[in-house]
Amino acid sequence: MSTARRLKARRVAGSAGLYSTATVFAVLFLSPLVWAAFSSVHGPRASDGQGGFGGANYDRLLNYGAGFGTYLGNSVAVSAMTVAGTLVVALFGGYAFARFRFPGKNLLFLTALAILMVPHPTILVPIYTLLGYVGMQNSLTGLSLVLIMFQLPFALFMMRNAFEGLPRELEEAAQLDGCSSFGALVRILMRAVMPAMITVGLFAFLASWNEFIAPLILLTSGTKFTLPIALVSLRSGEFGAIDLGALQAGIVVAALPCLVLFLLLQRHYVRGFMSGSVRG
Repeated sequence: MSTARRLKARRVAGSAGLYSTATVFAVLFLSPLVWAAFSSVHGPRASDGQGGFGGANYDRLLNYGAGFGTYLGNSVAVSAMTVAGTLVVALFGGYAFARFRFPGKNLLFLTALAILMVPHPTILVPIYTLLGYVGMQNSLTGLSLVLIMFQLPFALFMMRNAFEGLPRELEEAAQLDGCSSFGALVRILMRAVMPAMITVGLFAFLASWNEFIAPLILLTSGTKFTLPIALVSLRSGEFGAIDLGALQAGIVVAALPCLVLFLLLQRHYVRGFMSGSVRG
């Protein structure tokens, strides 16, 4: 066999091994979700005791507690406020850290990153007390502000590096045309760092949508509960009885937005992660 054929055979074998490994991991990661989706529409309680397939689990889920729509709306509201707040603060903060010089800039940036070293559950009780002083206890807005604080270290790091990867000539050309620093950011630079913004927004959404500890401590009213808290309450059941079918239906509904968003934005996510992790 010639050298070219041996190299081609090695490449084919390497590709086959890579795809086989990826397929195995994909099956392992997807199998719990597929099982949950199957269990949510199959079984005696899924078809009103008749066996086979049905949607009774989803009917019970919709009528659970204050209504599944209430919990879903709470999660959507918290996630939307968290994503919007994180993007706004990270965009302007990252731009300031990357482009402007001011006293204590590096110290302030390190202080922001230091939040990553503090376990979030350890500061939730003091935060709960602080929210009481400003009248935001048991508030979806207060919960969103806390989640924004948790997301800012990663978001600022990503956006600062994304801006530092851009040539300064973009801003200089915009300023020569009469743009201010704010105008150059909004009209020119935002488009260039859009992949990093998508990455930050996606991380903020996933973290806020799946957050459990913070809503558990900061929310006290059942009508303010988010999806993870509602699902845990459903998991606990009444008098020790667990409605596993309705729980599986809730898991499927809670997982779908994460899957859809990630599949739609995965290309931008990869580009943004690379641009925000390596300086140009």
